[in-house]
Amino acid sequence: MALWEEYESLGQDQVHGSPINRYDQTVYSQHGQDGILLYIFSQTGVGKRRFVEFGMGDGRECNTANLSLNYGWRGLLMDANEENVSGARRYYAERLGARSSNVTIVQSTLTRENVNEVLVRNGYEGKIDLLSIDIDGNDYWVWQAINAVDPRVVVIEYNAILGCEQSITVPYDPNFVVGKRASYFYHGASLPALAKLANSKGYVLVGCDLEGTDAFFVRRELAGNKLPEVSVEAAYFPQRLRSKTLSPKEQFETIKHLDFDKV
Repeated sequence: MALWEEYESLGQDQVHGSPINRYDQTVYSQHGQDGILLYIFSQTGVGKRRFVEFGMGDGRECNTANLSLNYGWRGLLMDANEENVSGARRYYAERLGARSSNVTIVQSTLTRENVNEVLVRNGYEGKIDLLSIDIDGNDYWVWQAINAVDPRVVVIEYNAILGCEQSITVPYDPNFVVGKRASYFYHGASLPALAKLANSKGYVLVGCDLEGTDAFFVRRELAGNKLPEVSVEAAYFPQRLRSKTLSPKEQFETIKHLDFDKV
Protein backbone atom coordinates (compact mmCIF):
# COMPACT_ATOMS: atom_id res chain seq x y z
CA MET A 1 0.00 0.00 0.00
CA ALA A 2 1.35 3.45 -0.90
CA LEU A 3 2.09 5.66 2.08
CA TRP A 4 -0.39 8.23 0.86
CA GLU A 5 -3.35 5.90 0.24
CA GLU A 6 -5.01 6.29 3.63
CA TYR A 7 -4.98 10.08 3.19
CA GLU A 8 -5.94 10.17 -0.49
CA SER A 9 -9.24 11.97 0.04
CA LEU A 10 -7.76 14.87 2.02
CA GLY A 11 -7.39 18.30 0.49
CA GLN A 12 -8.41 17.40 -3.03
CA ASP A 13 -10.28 20.69 -3.50
CA GLN A 14 -7.50 22.92 -2.17
CA VAL A 15 -5.19 25.04 -4.27
CA HIS A 16 -2.12 26.55 -2.59
CA GLY A 17 1.35 27.85 -3.34
CA SER A 18 2.68 24.46 -4.48
CA PRO A 19 1.12 21.06 -5.20
CA ILE A 20 2.31 19.46 -1.96
CA ASN A 21 0.10 21.80 0.08
CA ARG A 22 -2.94 19.77 -0.91
CA TYR A 23 -1.62 17.08 1.40
CA ASP A 24 -1.01 19.02 4.63
CA GLN A 25 -2.00 16.72 7.49
CA THR A 26 -0.86 16.64 11.10
CA VAL A 27 -0.53 13.45 13.11
CA TYR A 28 2.51 14.28 15.28
CA SER A 29 4.09 17.13 13.33
CA GLN A 30 3.46 20.79 14.08
CA HIS A 31 2.24 22.16 10.77
CA GLY A 32 1.04 19.51 8.35
CA GLN A 33 4.46 18.01 7.64
CA ASP A 34 3.22 14.45 8.27
CA GLY A 35 0.84 14.44 5.34
CA ILE A 36 3.28 16.22 3.05
CA LEU A 37 6.03 13.71 3.80
CA LEU A 38 3.74 10.74 3.23
CA TYR A 39 2.78 12.19 -0.13
CA ILE A 40 6.38 12.95 -1.12
CA PHE A 41 7.52 9.42 -0.29
CA SER A 42 4.57 7.95 -2.17
CA GLN A 43 6.05 9.65 -5.23
CA THR A 44 9.78 9.08 -4.67
CA GLY A 45 9.57 5.64 -3.12
CA VAL A 46 11.61 4.70 -0.07
CA GLY A 47 14.81 2.82 0.62
CA LYS A 48 15.48 1.28 4.02
CA ARG A 49 13.10 3.71 5.78
CA ARG A 50 15.82 5.45 7.76
CA PHE A 51 15.74 9.04 8.99
CA VAL A 52 17.78 11.58 10.91
CA GLU A 53 16.18 14.52 12.71
CA PHE A 54 18.08 17.39 14.32
CA GLY A 55 16.14 19.50 16.80
CA MET A 56 13.33 17.10 17.69
CA GLY A 57 12.30 18.80 20.95
CA ASP A 58 10.91 16.12 23.26
CA GLY A 59 10.05 13.93 20.25
CA ARG A 60 6.30 14.09 20.71
CA GLU A 61 5.75 16.72 18.03
CA CYS A 62 8.34 16.40 15.31
CA ASN A 63 8.68 15.55 11.63
CA THR A 64 9.62 11.88 12.03
CA ALA A 65 7.42 10.66 14.90
CA ASN A 66 4.64 9.50 12.58
CA LEU A 67 7.12 7.51 10.48
CA SER A 68 8.67 5.70 13.45
CA LEU A 69 5.54 5.21 15.57
CA ASN A 70 3.07 4.31 12.83
CA TYR A 71 5.16 3.06 9.90
CA GLY A 72 8.06 1.25 11.55
CA TRP A 73 10.86 3.50 10.31
CA ARG A 74 14.24 3.52 12.07
CA GLY A 75 16.12 6.66 12.85
CA LEU A 76 18.30 8.99 14.84
CA LEU A 77 16.81 11.83 16.87
CA MET A 78 18.99 14.60 18.28
CA ASP A 79 18.48 17.65 20.45
CA ALA A 80 20.79 19.92 22.45
CA ASN A 81 18.49 20.07 25.48
CA GLU A 82 19.07 17.39 28.12
CA GLU A 83 15.50 17.55 29.42
CA ASN A 84 14.09 17.12 25.91
CA VAL A 85 16.32 14.11 25.29
CA SER A 86 15.34 12.44 28.58
CA GLY A 87 11.67 13.03 27.86
CA ALA A 88 11.98 11.65 24.33
CA ARG A 89 13.71 8.51 25.55
CA ARG A 90 10.89 7.83 28.00
CA TYR A 91 8.23 8.56 25.41
CA TYR A 92 9.64 6.32 22.66
CA ALA A 93 10.39 3.51 25.12
CA GLU A 94 6.75 3.60 26.19
CA ARG A 95 5.29 3.92 22.72
CA LEU A 96 7.55 1.47 20.90
CA GLY A 97 8.14 -1.08 23.64
CA ALA A 98 10.20 -3.96 22.27
CA ARG A 99 10.86 -1.90 19.12
CA SER A 100 12.33 1.06 21.01
CA SER A 101 15.81 0.27 19.70
CA ASN A 102 14.53 1.38 16.27
CA VAL A 103 14.98 4.98 17.39
CA THR A 104 18.31 6.21 18.74
CA ILE A 105 18.03 9.42 20.78
CA VAL A 106 21.15 11.49 21.38
CA GLN A 107 21.94 14.75 23.13
CA SER A 108 24.25 16.87 21.00
CA THR A 109 24.85 20.49 20.11
CA LEU A 110 25.52 20.24 16.40
CA THR A 111 28.07 22.36 14.59
CA ARG A 112 29.52 22.20 11.12
CA GLU A 113 32.70 20.88 12.72
CA ASN A 114 31.10 17.91 14.50
CA VAL A 115 27.97 17.00 12.55
CA ASN A 116 29.47 14.32 10.32
CA GLU A 117 31.37 12.70 13.19
CA VAL A 118 28.17 12.59 15.27
CA LEU A 119 26.26 10.94 12.41
CA VAL A 120 28.90 8.30 11.74
CA ARG A 121 29.44 7.58 15.43
CA ASN A 122 25.74 6.79 15.77
CA GLY A 123 25.65 4.50 12.75
CA TYR A 124 24.24 6.87 10.15
CA GLU A 125 26.13 7.31 6.91
CA GLY A 126 25.41 6.78 3.25
CA LYS A 127 21.90 6.70 1.83
CA ILE A 128 18.97 7.55 4.09
CA ASP A 129 15.41 8.50 3.26
CA LEU A 130 14.87 11.67 5.29
CA LEU A 131 16.94 14.39 6.93
CA SER A 132 15.07 16.97 9.04
CA ILE A 133 16.86 20.05 10.38
CA ASP A 134 15.37 22.53 12.86
CA ILE A 135 18.05 23.83 15.21
CA ASP A 136 17.04 27.52 15.39
CA GLY A 137 20.36 28.97 14.38
CA ASN A 138 23.07 27.41 12.26
CA ASP A 139 20.67 25.39 10.09
CA TYR A 140 22.20 26.57 6.81
CA TRP A 141 25.79 25.99 7.91
CA VAL A 142 25.13 22.53 9.35
CA TRP A 143 23.36 21.35 6.19
CA GLN A 144 26.14 22.81 4.07
CA ALA A 145 28.70 20.74 6.03
CA ILE A 146 26.86 17.42 5.92
CA ASN A 147 28.42 14.79 3.68
CA ALA A 148 28.14 11.67 5.84
CA VAL A 149 24.55 10.98 4.78
CA ASP A 150 22.82 11.19 1.41
CA PRO A 151 19.08 11.72 1.98
CA ARG A 152 16.30 11.34 -0.56
CA VAL A 153 14.37 14.17 1.08
CA VAL A 154 15.44 17.10 3.23
CA VAL A 155 13.09 19.15 5.41
CA ILE A 156 14.65 22.27 6.89
CA GLU A 157 13.27 25.25 8.77
CA TYR A 158 13.54 28.58 6.99
CA ASN A 159 13.19 31.99 8.63
CA ALA A 160 10.22 33.55 6.86
CA ILE A 161 11.02 36.94 8.42
CA LEU A 162 13.94 37.16 5.99
CA GLY A 163 11.54 37.17 3.05
CA CYS A 164 11.78 35.50 -0.35
CA GLU A 165 14.15 37.87 -2.14
CA GLN A 166 17.44 37.97 -0.25
CA SER A 167 19.78 34.96 -0.05
CA ILE A 168 20.98 35.50 3.53
CA THR A 169 21.69 33.63 6.75
CA VAL A 170 22.91 34.45 10.22
CA PRO A 171 26.73 34.26 10.30
CA TYR A 172 28.15 30.98 11.51
CA ASP A 173 28.68 30.81 15.27
CA PRO A 174 29.21 27.39 16.86
CA ASN A 175 27.85 28.82 20.13
CA PHE A 176 24.74 30.39 18.60
CA VAL A 177 21.69 30.31 20.88
CA VAL A 178 18.52 31.88 19.55
CA GLY A 179 17.45 34.88 21.62
CA LYS A 180 20.53 34.90 23.83
CA ARG A 181 22.25 37.92 22.27
CA ALA A 182 19.58 39.27 19.95
CA SER A 183 15.91 39.04 19.02
CA TYR A 184 14.14 35.70 18.78
CA PHE A 185 13.43 36.79 15.20
CA TYR A 186 17.16 36.46 14.48
CA HIS A 187 18.07 32.91 13.44
CA GLY A 188 18.48 30.59 10.51
CA ALA A 189 18.40 31.39 6.82
CA SER A 190 16.05 32.77 4.19
CA LEU A 191 14.24 30.45 1.81
CA PRO A 192 16.30 31.70 -1.20
CA ALA A 193 19.52 30.86 0.68
CA LEU A 194 18.35 27.33 1.43
CA ALA A 195 17.07 26.80 -2.12
CA LYS A 196 20.43 27.90 -3.51
CA LEU A 197 22.29 25.54 -1.17
CA ALA A 198 19.89 22.72 -2.02
CA ASN A 199 20.48 23.21 -5.73
CA SER A 200 24.23 22.94 -5.22
CA LYS A 201 23.67 19.63 -3.43
CA GLY A 202 21.41 18.20 -6.13
CA TYR A 203 17.98 18.94 -4.66
CA VAL A 204 14.93 20.83 -5.90
CA LEU A 205 12.45 22.82 -3.85
CA VAL A 206 8.98 21.24 -3.99
CA GLY A 207 7.23 23.52 -1.50
CA CYS A 208 6.83 24.74 2.07
CA ASP A 209 4.22 24.10 4.75
CA LEU A 210 1.35 26.55 5.05
CA GLU A 211 2.53 27.94 8.39
CA GLY A 212 5.74 29.29 6.86
CA THR A 213 8.17 27.15 8.85
CA ASP A 214 9.61 24.22 6.86
CA ALA A 215 10.86 23.87 3.28
CA PHE A 216 10.85 20.52 1.47
CA PHE A 217 13.62 19.50 -0.92
CA VAL A 218 13.82 16.31 -3.00
CA ARG A 219 16.73 14.78 -4.90
CA ARG A 220 16.45 16.09 -8.46
CA GLU A 221 16.55 12.65 -10.08
CA LEU A 222 13.81 11.37 -7.77
CA ALA A 223 11.53 14.38 -8.16
CA GLY A 224 11.31 14.05 -11.94
CA ASN A 225 7.87 14.94 -13.27
CA LYS A 226 6.08 13.63 -10.19
CA LEU A 227 7.21 16.40 -7.87
CA PRO A 228 7.73 19.54 -9.93
CA GLU A 229 10.27 22.09 -8.80
CA VAL A 230 8.60 25.29 -7.64
CA SER A 231 10.04 28.77 -7.42
CA VAL A 232 10.93 30.35 -4.10
CA GLU A 233 8.20 32.93 -4.68
CA ALA A 234 5.55 30.28 -5.24
CA ALA A 235 6.64 28.12 -2.30
CA TYR A 236 7.10 30.88 0.27
CA PHE A 237 4.62 31.52 3.06
CA PRO A 238 5.06 34.13 5.82
CA GLN A 239 5.25 32.71 9.33
CA ARG A 240 1.57 32.67 10.20
CA LEU A 241 1.74 32.92 13.99
CA ARG A 242 4.27 35.76 14.04
CA SER A 243 2.36 37.61 11.33
CA LYS A 244 -0.71 37.92 13.56
CA THR A 245 0.97 40.81 15.39
CA LEU A 246 3.58 42.14 12.93
CA SER A 247 3.88 41.84 9.18
CA PRO A 248 7.01 40.08 7.86
CA LYS A 249 8.35 43.48 6.77
CA GLU A 250 7.79 44.90 10.25
CA GLN A 251 9.44 41.86 11.80
CA PHE A 252 12.50 42.26 9.59
CA GLU A 253 12.74 45.94 10.49
CA THR A 254 13.47 44.90 14.09
CA ILE A 255 16.54 42.83 13.09
CA LYS A 256 17.82 44.40 9.86
CA HIS A 257 20.65 46.13 11.77
CA LEU A 258 22.08 42.77 12.87
CA ASP A 259 24.74 40.83 10.99
CA PHE A 260 23.79 38.64 8.04
CA ASP A 261 25.89 36.77 5.51
CA LYS A 262 24.93 36.89 1.84
CA VAL A 263 25.28 33.40 0.40
